[in-house]
Amino acid sequence: MAQKLSQQTLTAISHPVPAYDRAALTAGMVHFGVGNFHRAHQAVYLDRLMNAGQGLDFAIIGAGVMPGDQRMRDTLAGQDHLYTVVEQSAAASDARVIGPMIDYLAPGDSDRVIARLADPAIRIASLTITEGGYFIDAATGHFDPTHPAIAADGQNPDTPRTVFGLLVAGLRARRAAGVQAFTVMCCDNIPHNGTVTREAVVETARLSDPALAEWIAANVAFPNGMVDRITPATSDRERAMVRDDFGIADEAPVFCEDFIQWVLEDNFPAGRPPLELAGVEFVADVTPWEMMKIRILNGGHAIIAYPAGLMDIHFVHEAMENDLVAAFLEKVETDEIIPAVPPVPGTDLTAYFTKVKERCANPKIADTVRRLCLDGSNRQPKFIIPTIADRLAAGQSVDGLALESALWCRYCAGVTDSGKVIEPNDPNWDRLTETAQQARNDPSAWLNMAEIYGATGRDPRFASAFADWLAALWRDGTAATLRRYLGG
Repeated sequence: MAQKLSQQTLTAISHPVPAYDRAALTAGMVHFGVGNFHRAHQAVYLDRLMNAGQGLDFAIIGAGVMPGDQRMRDTLAGQDHLYTVVEQSAAASDARVIGPMIDYLAPGDSDRVIARLADPAIRIASLTITEGGYFIDAATGHFDPTHPAIAADGQNPDTPRTVFGLLVAGLRARRAAGVQAFTVMCCDNIPHNGTVTREAVVETARLSDPALAEWIAANVAFPNGMVDRITPATSDRERAMVRDDFGIADEAPVFCEDFIQWVLEDNFPAGRPPLELAGVEFVADVTPWEMMKIRILNGGHAIIAYPAGLMDIHFVHEAMENDLVAAFLEKVETDEIIPAVPPVPGTDLTAYFTKVKERCANPKIADTVRRLCLDGSNRQPKFIIPTIADRLAAGQSVDGLALESALWCRYCAGVTDSGKVIEPNDPNWDRLTETAQQARNDPSAWLNMAEIYGATGRDPRFASAFADWLAALWRDGTAATLRRYLGG
């Protein structure tokens, strides 16, 4: 019989559990966005550290912002903020219960969140709010302070609803009390994520208090970081596996690959846990690692996702078993993406890509193609289009990347090659679908989405290749078009 997970039942669980006294933990960090990635990444590093007897004053306080966070908050509270992490290689699965989180503030409880942020014991506020959560205008590449949610926080700074409004309110309270500012640590897959977060926080503050904005700009650290771990969504399948295979009744387990990486700039004036003891690599400038990961791994995910989605392939490892998808990934990465990645200290880019392929082919992860297809309107401008722009500026071919863009457009038309309806899979799905259907006869309609493509969509070399591939996809289908590309 499975053991219901709680602090009281830890001694009855036969798999590794926290070796530290959780009652002795004290909060040092508030984290926004307690999703699976955070729970399989940042929290795992802290658990490692705490098991070594370090960082016990950096326990995590979760903070909900979106209404959907309430369910996770209630679930974790019901099991004393403990949960199971199942790390899966192709050959084995290992389960561990971790417990660096000690509280989770409910979405909408702005007063308690701000009070926690104002507490001098909190030295880091961290975020995993997805690539689309930063209100970036793709046409300019900068934060959009006119977004209705941000504008509302500017008009009502004492009752903020966004992450950035809450961070500003917490920093305002610290400044008023003469307390040193906390460090804001972004853990999302965004180029220069600390710089992006800095602009969002400073410009949100400027809407209501320009002097506070200047104080934040001068006093708050926003280190850039590169994070990496493939972490699929949790479903009833995963809950059943934890119960049946490991004997743990856990309503919020998280499954992930056995690979994990975190490269972080060491800029924490208020202090930080010694995460280097848990495997975090601290560097002066994270840019080379960041570009490598975003272009090769995240860009590679897009290359896999859209042809697989159009050919009704469900799992990512199944896509990697498809000769056409695997060859498409190999050719675009080798010919166009890897040559556009600058050297990374101590890293062989070809070996890194080989590891990416191995990770994507891991059948234990059961990552879905649909997850990789998700939110292209936010991911393409970060993971694909910058490489296109760099290659165009260098006078180099973008044939494969143009095909990837055409595949995304074709996917957003809302039906696979077999005629199966694709359910909405983007915050802007309705608009994307309408535009993709227009693009069938007028490809420029797609590339004219300036908030996504910017000036790149107007480049005649890219536009011509895109139009050619999109016509082929509609006329011949995905498999035949991939064969044409691979045939040279």
